[in-house]
Amino acid sequence: MPQGPRDSVIPHETTLTVAILGPDEQRRKVVASAISKRPGLKVHEFSSFPPRLEDLPQMLAQAYEVVIIDVDSDPDYAFALVESLCGSGRTYVMAYSASADMKRAVQFMRAGVREFFTLPLDPAEVSAALMRASTRRVEPPPQDGRKIGKLFVFLGSKGGCGVTTLASNFALALAQETDSAILLIDLGLPLGDVAINLGIKTEYSIATALEKPNRLDANLLSTLVSKHSSGLSVLPAPTDLTDVQATTEAVDKLLKVTRDIYDYVVVDAGSRIDLMDSSLFEESGIIYLVTQVGISEMRTANRMIVKYFAQRDENLQIVINRYKTSDAVFDEAQIAKALTRHAQWKIPDDYAAARRTRETASPMVMTDSEISQAIRLMAKTAAGMLPERNEKKGFFSFLR
Repeated sequence: MPQGPRDSVIPHETTLTVAILGPDEQRRKVVASAISKRPGLKVHEFSSFPPRLEDLPQMLAQAYEVVIIDVDSDPDYAFALVESLCGSGRTYVMAYSASADMKRAVQFMRAGVREFFTLPLDPAEVSAALMRASTRRVEPPPQDGRKIGKLFVFLGSKGGCGVTTLASNFALALAQETDSAILLIDLGLPLGDVAINLGIKTEYSIATALEKPNRLDANLLSTLVSKHSSGLSVLPAPTDLTDVQATTEAVDKLLKVTRDIYDYVVVDAGSRIDLMDSSLFEESGIIYLVTQVGISEMRTANRMIVKYFAQRDENLQIVINRYKTSDAVFDEAQIAKALTRHAQWKIPDDYAAARRTRETASPMVMTDSEISQAIRLMAKTAAGMLPERNEKKGFFSFLR
Protein backbone atom coordinates (compact mmCIF):
# COMPACT_ATOMS: atom_id res chain seq x y z
CA MET A 1 0.00 0.00 0.00
CA PRO A 2 1.17 3.60 -0.48
CA GLN A 3 3.58 4.86 2.14
CA GLY A 4 3.38 8.16 3.99
CA PRO A 5 4.06 11.36 2.02
CA ARG A 6 7.60 12.76 1.96
CA ASP A 7 6.84 15.70 -0.32
CA SER A 8 3.78 17.08 -2.04
CA VAL A 9 5.33 18.76 -5.07
CA ILE A 10 6.41 17.09 -8.29
CA PRO A 11 9.73 18.58 -9.54
CA HIS A 12 9.06 21.37 -12.09
CA GLU A 13 12.11 20.70 -14.25
CA THR A 14 10.62 17.50 -15.67
CA THR A 15 7.20 16.50 -16.93
CA LEU A 16 5.74 13.19 -15.82
CA THR A 17 3.43 11.70 -18.44
CA VAL A 18 0.38 9.97 -16.97
CA ALA A 19 -2.34 7.85 -18.58
CA ILE A 20 -5.63 7.11 -16.79
CA LEU A 21 -7.58 4.11 -18.13
CA GLY A 22 -11.14 3.97 -16.84
CA PRO A 23 -14.34 3.04 -18.68
CA ASP A 24 -16.38 4.36 -15.76
CA GLU A 25 -16.39 8.12 -16.35
CA GLN A 26 -17.32 9.12 -12.81
CA ARG A 27 -14.48 7.18 -11.19
CA ARG A 28 -12.01 8.24 -13.90
CA LYS A 29 -12.87 11.94 -13.45
CA VAL A 30 -12.36 11.65 -9.69
CA VAL A 31 -8.83 10.35 -10.27
CA ALA A 32 -8.09 12.85 -13.03
CA SER A 33 -9.27 15.73 -10.88
CA ALA A 34 -7.09 14.59 -7.97
CA ILE A 35 -3.88 14.66 -9.99
CA SER A 36 -4.39 17.08 -12.88
CA LYS A 37 -3.81 20.24 -10.84
CA ARG A 38 -0.46 19.07 -9.55
CA PRO A 39 2.60 20.64 -11.20
CA GLY A 40 4.90 18.69 -13.48
CA LEU A 41 2.23 16.33 -14.89
CA LYS A 42 0.87 15.74 -18.39
CA VAL A 43 -2.32 13.69 -18.04
CA HIS A 44 -4.30 11.86 -20.72
CA GLU A 45 -7.58 10.03 -20.09
CA PHE A 46 -8.72 6.87 -21.89
CA SER A 47 -12.46 6.30 -21.64
CA SER A 48 -12.37 2.64 -22.69
CA PHE A 49 -10.16 -0.44 -22.77
CA PRO A 50 -9.12 -1.16 -26.39
CA PRO A 51 -10.25 -4.57 -27.72
CA ARG A 52 -6.72 -5.76 -28.52
CA LEU A 53 -4.66 -6.30 -25.39
CA GLU A 54 -1.58 -7.44 -27.36
CA ASP A 55 -0.75 -3.98 -28.71
CA LEU A 56 -1.83 -1.85 -25.77
CA PRO A 57 0.99 -2.39 -23.21
CA GLN A 58 3.77 -1.52 -25.66
CA MET A 59 1.98 1.61 -26.81
CA LEU A 60 1.33 2.76 -23.24
CA ALA A 61 4.89 2.02 -22.10
CA GLN A 62 6.33 4.08 -24.94
CA ALA A 63 4.04 7.07 -24.43
CA TYR A 64 3.49 7.21 -20.65
CA GLU A 65 5.71 6.87 -17.59
CA VAL A 66 2.76 6.32 -15.23
CA VAL A 67 -0.38 4.32 -16.06
CA ILE A 68 -3.34 4.39 -13.64
CA ILE A 69 -5.95 1.65 -14.20
CA ASP A 70 -9.56 1.21 -13.08
CA VAL A 71 -9.78 -2.38 -11.80
CA ASP A 72 -13.55 -2.41 -11.26
CA SER A 73 -14.89 -2.08 -14.82
CA ASP A 74 -13.29 -5.29 -16.14
CA PRO A 75 -11.13 -6.95 -13.43
CA ASP A 76 -9.82 -9.76 -15.65
CA TYR A 77 -8.80 -7.42 -18.46
CA ALA A 78 -7.28 -4.97 -15.98
CA PHE A 79 -5.25 -7.76 -14.37
CA ALA A 80 -3.93 -8.98 -17.75
CA LEU A 81 -3.03 -5.42 -18.66
CA VAL A 82 -1.19 -4.90 -15.37
CA GLU A 83 0.81 -8.10 -15.85
CA SER A 84 1.81 -7.06 -19.36
CA LEU A 85 2.85 -3.56 -18.37
CA CYS A 86 4.74 -4.63 -15.25
CA GLY A 87 6.53 -7.41 -17.11
CA SER A 88 8.44 -4.85 -19.15
CA GLY A 89 9.59 -2.94 -16.07
CA ARG A 90 9.38 0.33 -18.02
CA THR A 91 6.19 1.82 -16.54
CA TYR A 92 5.10 2.83 -13.04
CA VAL A 93 1.66 1.20 -12.73
CA MET A 94 -1.02 2.32 -10.28
CA ALA A 95 -4.59 1.10 -9.83
CA TYR A 96 -7.80 2.36 -8.25
CA SER A 97 -11.06 0.85 -7.05
CA ALA A 98 -14.28 1.98 -5.41
CA SER A 99 -14.21 -1.14 -3.25
CA ALA A 100 -12.00 -1.58 -0.17
CA ASP A 101 -11.27 -5.18 -1.16
CA MET A 102 -7.94 -6.11 0.43
CA LYS A 103 -7.78 -9.44 -1.41
CA ARG A 104 -8.10 -7.71 -4.77
CA ALA A 105 -5.54 -5.06 -3.81
CA VAL A 106 -3.00 -7.72 -2.82
CA GLN A 107 -3.68 -9.63 -6.05
CA PHE A 108 -2.92 -6.59 -8.19
CA MET A 109 0.13 -5.55 -6.18
CA ARG A 110 1.56 -9.03 -6.55
CA ALA A 111 1.09 -8.62 -10.30
CA GLY A 112 3.31 -5.51 -10.12
CA VAL A 113 1.07 -2.54 -9.25
CA ARG A 114 3.13 -0.03 -7.25
CA GLU A 115 0.23 1.91 -5.69
CA PHE A 116 -3.39 0.85 -5.09
CA PHE A 117 -5.92 3.58 -4.27
CA THR A 118 -9.40 3.17 -2.83
CA LEU A 119 -12.01 5.84 -3.56
CA PRO A 120 -12.52 8.40 -2.13
CA LEU A 121 -8.89 9.34 -2.71
CA ASP A 122 -6.56 10.53 0.03
CA PRO A 123 -4.74 13.60 -1.41
CA ALA A 124 -1.65 12.92 0.70
CA GLU A 125 -1.41 9.36 -0.61
CA VAL A 126 -1.78 10.53 -4.20
CA SER A 127 0.91 13.19 -3.76
CA ALA A 128 3.32 10.71 -2.20
CA ALA A 129 2.67 8.17 -4.96
CA LEU A 130 3.33 10.70 -7.72
CA MET A 131 6.51 11.80 -5.99
CA ARG A 132 7.73 8.20 -5.85
CA ALA A 133 6.88 7.74 -9.52
CA SER A 134 8.82 10.89 -10.39
CA THR A 135 11.92 9.94 -8.41
CA ARG A 136 11.94 6.35 -9.71
CA ARG A 137 11.28 7.21 -13.36
CA VAL A 138 13.20 5.06 -15.81
CA GLU A 139 15.08 5.83 -19.00
CA PRO A 140 13.37 5.09 -22.33
CA PRO A 141 14.15 1.70 -23.89
CA PRO A 142 17.00 1.35 -26.41
CA GLN A 143 16.16 2.90 -29.78
CA ASP A 144 16.75 -0.38 -31.59
CA GLY A 145 13.73 -1.84 -29.77
CA ARG A 146 15.76 -4.46 -27.87
CA LYS A 147 14.48 -5.29 -24.42
CA ILE A 148 16.39 -4.01 -21.42
CA GLY A 149 18.52 -6.67 -19.73
CA LYS A 150 17.19 -8.49 -16.66
CA LEU A 151 18.80 -7.53 -13.36
CA PHE A 152 19.72 -10.04 -10.64
CA VAL A 153 21.15 -8.62 -7.40
CA PHE A 154 22.72 -10.79 -4.69
CA LEU A 155 22.52 -9.08 -1.29
CA GLY A 156 23.79 -10.50 1.98
CA SER A 157 22.04 -10.14 5.31
CA LYS A 158 25.54 -10.02 6.84
CA GLY A 159 29.12 -10.26 5.67
CA GLY A 160 30.36 -13.83 5.32
CA CYS A 161 27.03 -15.30 4.14
CA GLY A 162 28.59 -16.41 0.85
CA VAL A 163 27.14 -13.73 -1.43
CA THR A 164 30.18 -13.55 -3.72
CA THR A 165 30.39 -17.32 -4.15
CA LEU A 166 26.69 -17.57 -4.99
CA ALA A 167 26.64 -14.56 -7.34
CA SER A 168 29.77 -15.71 -9.20
CA ASN A 169 28.58 -19.27 -9.67
CA PHE A 170 25.04 -18.19 -10.53
CA ALA A 171 26.36 -15.92 -13.30
CA LEU A 172 28.66 -18.66 -14.58
CA ALA A 173 25.77 -21.15 -14.63
CA LEU A 174 23.67 -18.65 -16.60
CA ALA A 175 26.47 -18.35 -19.14
CA GLN A 176 26.72 -22.13 -19.49
CA GLU A 177 22.97 -22.82 -19.61
CA THR A 178 21.97 -20.06 -22.05
CA ASP A 179 23.25 -18.44 -25.23
CA SER A 180 22.68 -15.00 -23.77
CA ALA A 181 25.07 -12.12 -23.15
CA ILE A 182 25.74 -12.03 -19.39
CA LEU A 183 27.67 -9.57 -17.24
CA LEU A 184 28.73 -10.08 -13.62
CA ILE A 185 29.43 -6.88 -11.67
CA ASP A 186 31.49 -6.89 -8.47
CA LEU A 187 30.48 -4.01 -6.18
CA GLY A 188 32.73 -5.27 -3.41
CA LEU A 189 34.68 -2.05 -2.88
CA PRO A 190 37.41 -1.41 -1.99
CA LEU A 191 38.34 -5.05 -2.65
CA GLY A 192 36.13 -7.78 -4.09
CA ASP A 193 36.65 -11.49 -4.68
CA VAL A 194 34.60 -12.24 -7.81
CA ALA A 195 37.68 -12.59 -10.03
CA ILE A 196 39.33 -14.91 -7.50
CA ASN A 197 36.18 -17.02 -7.26
CA LEU A 198 36.15 -17.46 -11.03
CA GLY A 199 39.90 -17.95 -11.35
CA ILE A 200 40.45 -15.13 -13.85
CA LYS A 201 43.10 -12.45 -14.12
CA THR A 202 41.95 -8.88 -14.60
CA GLU A 203 43.65 -5.74 -15.85
CA TYR A 204 40.96 -3.12 -15.36
CA SER A 205 38.12 -2.74 -12.87
CA ILE A 206 34.82 -1.15 -12.00
CA ALA A 207 36.68 1.77 -10.38
CA THR A 208 37.00 3.63 -13.70
CA ALA A 209 33.30 3.26 -14.43
CA LEU A 210 32.33 4.56 -10.99
CA GLU A 211 34.90 7.35 -10.94
CA LYS A 212 33.85 8.84 -14.30
CA PRO A 213 30.18 7.96 -14.81
CA ASN A 214 29.67 10.85 -17.25
CA ARG A 215 32.16 9.24 -19.62
CA LEU A 216 30.75 5.74 -19.31
CA ASP A 217 29.35 4.27 -22.50
CA ALA A 218 29.48 0.96 -24.36
CA ASN A 219 32.95 1.65 -25.74
CA LEU A 220 34.52 2.48 -22.38
CA LEU A 221 32.77 -0.45 -20.74
CA SER A 222 34.21 -2.86 -23.31
CA THR A 223 37.75 -1.87 -22.26
CA LEU A 224 37.04 -2.56 -18.57
CA VAL A 225 35.35 -5.95 -18.86
CA SER A 226 37.24 -9.26 -18.48
CA LYS A 227 36.16 -12.55 -20.04
CA HIS A 228 35.79 -15.98 -18.47
CA SER A 229 36.36 -19.04 -20.65
CA SER A 230 32.60 -19.78 -20.47
CA GLY A 231 31.84 -16.52 -22.27
CA LEU A 232 30.76 -14.76 -19.08
CA SER A 233 31.75 -11.08 -18.99
CA VAL A 234 33.03 -9.76 -15.66
CA LEU A 235 33.38 -6.20 -14.39
CA PRO A 236 35.64 -6.89 -11.40
CA ALA A 237 36.42 -4.92 -8.27
CA PRO A 238 39.87 -3.29 -8.06
CA THR A 239 42.82 -5.47 -7.14
CA ASP A 240 44.34 -2.60 -5.16
CA LEU A 241 42.84 -0.44 -2.44
CA THR A 242 40.96 2.52 -3.86
CA ASP A 243 39.09 5.56 -2.56
CA VAL A 244 36.52 5.42 -5.37
CA GLN A 245 32.95 5.39 -4.03
CA ALA A 246 29.91 3.70 -5.56
CA THR A 247 27.52 6.67 -5.52
CA THR A 248 23.86 6.33 -6.40
CA GLU A 249 24.38 8.38 -9.57
CA ALA A 250 27.35 6.30 -10.70
CA VAL A 251 25.55 2.99 -10.06
CA ASP A 252 22.45 4.22 -11.92
CA LYS A 253 24.55 5.13 -14.96
CA LEU A 254 26.45 1.84 -14.82
CA LEU A 255 23.25 -0.21 -14.76
CA LYS A 256 21.68 1.80 -17.57
CA VAL A 257 24.67 1.24 -19.85
CA THR A 258 25.13 -2.43 -18.99
CA ARG A 259 21.43 -3.38 -19.22
CA ASP A 260 21.25 -1.83 -22.68
CA ILE A 261 24.06 -4.17 -23.80
CA TYR A 262 23.62 -7.43 -21.88
CA ASP A 263 20.65 -9.79 -21.66
CA TYR A 264 21.35 -10.51 -17.99
CA VAL A 265 23.23 -8.37 -15.46
CA VAL A 266 24.20 -10.11 -12.21
CA VAL A 267 25.45 -7.95 -9.34
CA ASP A 268 27.39 -9.01 -6.26
CA ALA A 269 26.14 -6.24 -3.96
CA GLY A 270 27.65 -7.63 -0.76
CA SER A 271 25.70 -5.94 2.03
CA ARG A 272 25.38 -2.57 0.27
CA ILE A 273 22.14 -1.29 1.78
CA ASP A 274 23.64 2.20 1.38
CA LEU A 275 22.65 1.95 -2.30
CA MET A 276 19.00 1.20 -1.55
CA ASP A 277 17.88 4.40 -3.32
CA SER A 278 19.68 3.47 -6.53
CA SER A 279 18.29 1.56 -9.49
CA LEU A 280 20.19 -1.45 -8.17
CA PHE A 281 17.08 -2.23 -6.10
CA GLU A 282 14.37 -1.12 -8.51
CA GLU A 283 11.20 -3.18 -8.43
CA SER A 284 11.72 -4.81 -11.83
CA GLY A 285 14.96 -6.49 -10.70
CA ILE A 286 15.21 -9.75 -8.81
CA ILE A 287 16.80 -9.52 -5.36
CA TYR A 288 18.36 -12.68 -3.95
CA LEU A 289 18.64 -12.00 -0.22
CA VAL A 290 21.28 -14.40 1.08
CA THR A 291 21.23 -15.47 4.72
CA GLN A 292 22.00 -18.47 6.91
CA VAL A 293 20.13 -20.37 9.61
CA GLY A 294 21.27 -18.52 12.69
CA ILE A 295 19.72 -16.09 15.15
CA SER A 296 21.92 -13.15 14.14
CA GLU A 297 21.64 -13.74 10.38
CA MET A 298 17.88 -14.26 10.38
CA ARG A 299 17.30 -11.30 12.68
CA THR A 300 19.21 -9.04 10.30
CA ALA A 301 17.41 -10.51 7.28
CA ASN A 302 14.06 -9.89 8.99
CA ARG A 303 14.92 -6.24 9.60
CA MET A 304 16.03 -5.77 5.99
CA ILE A 305 12.86 -7.38 4.61
CA VAL A 306 10.55 -5.34 6.85
CA LYS A 307 12.29 -2.03 6.13
CA TYR A 308 13.19 -2.33 2.46
CA PHE A 309 11.31 -5.19 0.80
CA ALA A 310 7.97 -5.56 2.57
CA GLN A 311 6.03 -4.80 -0.64
CA ARG A 312 8.02 -7.19 -2.82
CA ASP A 313 6.70 -10.62 -3.68
CA GLU A 314 8.23 -12.96 -6.28
CA ASN A 315 11.03 -10.53 -7.17
CA LEU A 316 12.45 -10.92 -3.66
CA GLN A 317 13.82 -14.42 -3.28
CA ILE A 318 15.28 -15.67 -0.02
CA VAL A 319 18.36 -17.87 -0.31
CA ILE A 320 19.43 -19.86 2.74
CA ASN A 321 23.08 -20.69 2.25
CA ARG A 322 25.00 -23.57 3.85
CA TYR A 323 21.76 -25.27 4.84
CA LYS A 324 22.25 -28.48 6.80
CA THR A 325 19.13 -30.53 7.47
CA SER A 326 20.74 -32.92 9.92
CA ASP A 327 21.58 -30.37 12.59
CA ALA A 328 19.19 -27.54 11.76
CA VAL A 329 18.12 -25.72 14.93
CA PHE A 330 15.05 -24.22 13.24
CA ASP A 331 12.51 -26.03 11.10
CA GLU A 332 11.03 -24.55 7.93
CA ALA A 333 7.99 -23.08 9.70
CA GLN A 334 10.21 -21.28 12.21
CA ILE A 335 12.45 -19.98 9.44
CA ALA A 336 9.44 -18.68 7.50
CA LYS A 337 8.11 -16.97 10.62
CA ALA A 338 11.46 -15.34 11.33
CA LEU A 339 11.84 -14.11 7.73
CA THR A 340 8.12 -13.14 7.36
CA ARG A 341 7.92 -15.42 4.30
CA HIS A 342 9.11 -18.76 2.98
CA ALA A 343 12.58 -19.09 1.49
CA GLN A 344 12.68 -20.06 -2.18
CA TRP A 345 16.14 -21.62 -2.17
CA LYS A 346 18.25 -23.75 0.14
CA ILE A 347 21.91 -24.16 -0.82
CA PRO A 348 23.24 -27.29 0.95
CA ASP A 349 26.27 -27.20 3.22
CA ASP A 350 28.67 -29.42 1.27
CA TYR A 351 32.05 -28.92 2.93
CA ALA A 352 33.85 -31.49 0.78
CA ALA A 353 32.75 -29.84 -2.47
CA ALA A 354 33.62 -26.39 -1.17
CA ARG A 355 37.06 -27.57 -0.14
CA ARG A 356 37.73 -29.13 -3.56
CA THR A 357 36.90 -25.90 -5.32
CA ARG A 358 39.24 -23.93 -3.07
CA GLU A 359 42.11 -26.35 -3.59
CA THR A 360 41.69 -26.56 -7.37
CA ALA A 361 40.70 -22.89 -7.91
CA SER A 362 37.69 -24.16 -9.86
CA PRO A 363 34.24 -22.48 -9.59
CA MET A 364 31.62 -24.40 -7.64
CA VAL A 365 29.30 -25.01 -10.60
CA MET A 366 32.13 -26.67 -12.54
CA THR A 367 31.96 -29.60 -10.12
CA ASP A 368 29.31 -32.29 -9.69
CA SER A 369 27.82 -31.63 -6.28
CA GLU A 370 24.53 -30.82 -4.57
CA ILE A 371 25.66 -27.19 -4.36
CA SER A 372 26.24 -26.96 -8.10
CA GLN A 373 22.88 -28.60 -8.79
CA ALA A 374 21.10 -26.07 -6.58
CA ILE A 375 22.84 -23.06 -8.14
CA ARG A 376 22.28 -24.34 -11.67
CA LEU A 377 18.59 -24.74 -10.98
CA MET A 378 18.46 -21.16 -9.67
CA ALA A 379 20.05 -20.00 -12.93
CA LYS A 380 17.70 -22.07 -15.09
CA THR A 381 14.71 -20.69 -13.21
CA ALA A 382 15.97 -17.13 -13.66
CA ALA A 383 16.34 -17.78 -17.40
CA GLY A 384 12.77 -19.03 -17.67
CA MET A 385 13.40 -22.78 -17.45
CA LEU A 386 10.97 -23.13 -14.56
CA PRO A 387 11.17 -26.18 -12.27
CA GLU A 388 8.29 -27.66 -10.37
CA ARG A 389 7.61 -25.87 -7.12
CA ASN A 390 6.65 -27.29 -3.77
CA GLU A 391 3.83 -24.91 -2.88
CA LYS A 392 3.20 -26.50 0.50
CA LYS A 393 6.60 -25.63 1.89
CA GLY A 394 7.46 -22.75 -0.41
CA PHE A 395 10.83 -24.21 -1.39
CA PHE A 396 11.92 -25.06 -4.89
CA SER A 397 12.86 -28.71 -5.20
CA PHE A 398 16.44 -28.49 -6.42
CA LEU A 399 17.37 -32.18 -6.43
CA ARG A 400 15.90 -34.23 -9.22
